[in-house]
Amino acid sequence: MVDVPVDGWSADSFRGGQLMIAAPHESEPTYLMRGTRSTGHRFQVPLNHANPDGESITVFAREYSSTEHSDDEAARLPWLLFLQGGPGGRGSRVTQLAGWMKAAAREFRILMLDQRGTGLSTPADERTLPAKGTSAQQAEYLRHFRADSIVADAEAIRAALGADPWTVFGQSFGGFCALTYLSFAPEGMACALITGGLAPLSGPPERVYRHTFGRVAARNAEYFDTYPEDRTVLTRIARHLEEVDERLPTGERLTARRFQLVGSYLGGNARVDGLHYLLEDAFIATEAGERLSPVFLDQVQALVSRRSNPLYAVLHESIYCQGEASQWAAWRVLQEFPQFLPEAAEPLLIGEMVYPWYFDEDPALVPLRETAQQLASISNWGPLYDPAQLARNTVPAAAAVYSNDIYVDRDLSLETAAAVKGLHVWETADFHHDGIHDDGETIFNRLLALAHGR
Repeated sequence: MVDVPVDGWSADSFRGGQLMIAAPHESEPTYLMRGTRSTGHRFQVPLNHANPDGESITVFAREYSSTEHSDDEAARLPWLLFLQGGPGGRGSRVTQLAGWMKAAAREFRILMLDQRGTGLSTPADERTLPAKGTSAQQAEYLRHFRADSIVADAEAIRAALGADPWTVFGQSFGGFCALTYLSFAPEGMACALITGGLAPLSGPPERVYRHTFGRVAARNAEYFDTYPEDRTVLTRIARHLEEVDERLPTGERLTARRFQLVGSYLGGNARVDGLHYLLEDAFIATEAGERLSPVFLDQVQALVSRRSNPLYAVLHESIYCQGEASQWAAWRVLQEFPQFLPEAAEPLLIGEMVYPWYFDEDPALVPLRETAQQLASISNWGPLYDPAQLARNTVPAAAAVYSNDIYVDRDLSLETAAAVKGLHVWETADFHHDGIHDDGETIFNRLLALAHGR
């Protein structure tokens, strides 16, 4: 493995033991619920793994196993680390094993990570970040919240648990992290499974958005072919919001461009039809004329606010950056796709792109405006992947690539897959980005079999 620096630490740091020092660790009580055994774990890890004596943070993870295994049997099962999508999303909270977790629990103990800054890990949000100082100091703090640091956390946690190399299952951004893991710490992995998460290994973020804007436009067309009446309703809502002051439950005005964020519905099989139900509730008649209904505004609030995961917006473009600044790449590329502008004759809904004006209109993001600008200006990001190591990969690996994924482009995914030695690819048009929520058991079982040549 070559010695590739990753924001202050290097691949050789793992082999030298600098990052395999077991994180101080406390376990919480075990609870039983509906055939599920659940135990929380808290680990103390360095904020900056290159400076283990500096500031530390807590990373929380929850262990799940099936009560079909006795306590002793469960304790002997190999570990599976799940890395969720994001950035900025906490691990799933489940009360019973279903879907991919039901399948995995037959032969694994599952460790569900609250990636640093999320869930019960040390929080990083609009309330806690000001304690770090100026916007520049906050941005410097957040430099350590990308995939490289998440992988270093995972290795410190694995050492604390005394675990053998484990299976890593990464969904979406979690798949990006799995590629970073394969690049810099493959010795810690027994197997890699990736769903909707093969990141481009090189190139500026603009390259990503030029692909995904096209995918989102096609998904809009597919949706309006299914529900042609919704094309009229959506345009009507956009024009209404330009003329009428409509307020979200949190008090701020809903603009047409922020309303376009409900396009997040388009990212899945399991929820796309929910967009139709959202739009049918849009208008009601009042004494003041036609207005948007409280039911509609309440649902839109949940879709367009980043209060529960501000890191998603703050860090989003940085997950693609290696040696260059993002400088609001999606916002710049948007100008090449005028059909997504709110003033278009028939504006389209957008996907996961993040624009600078989010930090003016979302109350949860307003306090982080200058911090986000600082992050968008950083040009000396370290590499997230080691193409040479990936080209000689020996870790069994398999990935699901969704043909019409609007978040992680199919063409870029296949390009990356071809660069990872031994990676088995299952491309399918049967699922969208939320495939593991649609039929996770089938997807997990198929990938596990592919990875192991079954």
